[in-house]
Amino acid sequence: MSLVLGLDIGSRTVDAVWLNDGQMVESVVLDSGFDPQEVARSLVERRAHDALVATGYGRHLARDLFGARVVTEIKAYARGARALFPDAAAVLDIGGQDTKSIALDDGGRVVDFEMNDKCAAGTGKFLEVMARALGFSLEEMSTAACAAATGISISSMCTVFAESEVTGLVHRGEDRGRIARGLHSAIATRTLGSLARVCASGPLVFAGGVARNVAMVALVRDGFAGEVVVPADAQSVGALGAALSA
Repeated sequence: MSLVLGLDIGSRTVDAVWLNDGQMVESVVLDSGFDPQEVARSLVERRAHDALVATGYGRHLARDLFGARVVTEIKAYARGARALFPDAAAVLDIGGQDTKSIALDDGGRVVDFEMNDKCAAGTGKFLEVMARALGFSLEEMSTAACAAATGISISSMCTVFAESEVTGLVHRGEDRGRIARGLHSAIATRTLGSLARVCASGPLVFAGGVARNVAMVALVRDGFAGEVVVPADAQSVGALGAALSA
């Protein structure tokens, strides 16, 4: 038997998947907190393993600290998505601070990708800031966005400017649900544009923490030409792909 640990050290969470002869034994998602190094260490020490492969922002840290092999996030997410959905033609990952749009060929190889890693616009961090400005939890904001029939247009996707704009709308007495709808619609439009630029087709695997946001999933499904599927464990797709790369 061979136990493999796949580790995805991201900006907001550290995700781990253990495979035993290719079969998943366990998956864990932990908040990276203020010391992602120690969070990663706790996962590395959780089970004895025969191989360790890391991906994500902290993959090189894992290589230096734990002797891990490393694989890029693009390859890891492509591999993980294809393992879960063998006919997947594209992957969308919206994480804590970046968005990845990945197009795959018939064999599951990456043919094109676009990654927004210089700005938090449209990411999990962006949604956290906007929820706070609206006085919602993330779940409450998503629910309110789904319930609103129309959204208020948001002119800026810069996190700082958008927060100021949202605060101003709240102070003017605008409906918070309509503001939430407008924010989600703006993110969906931006995301769908990224998918179009890489010529993504369905089935599209929507992964990452934002895939748990029902409003975002609904808007992406409405705007995407093909089928959109969401894994049950959407946050562990990268860690799964890393483990499968061993």
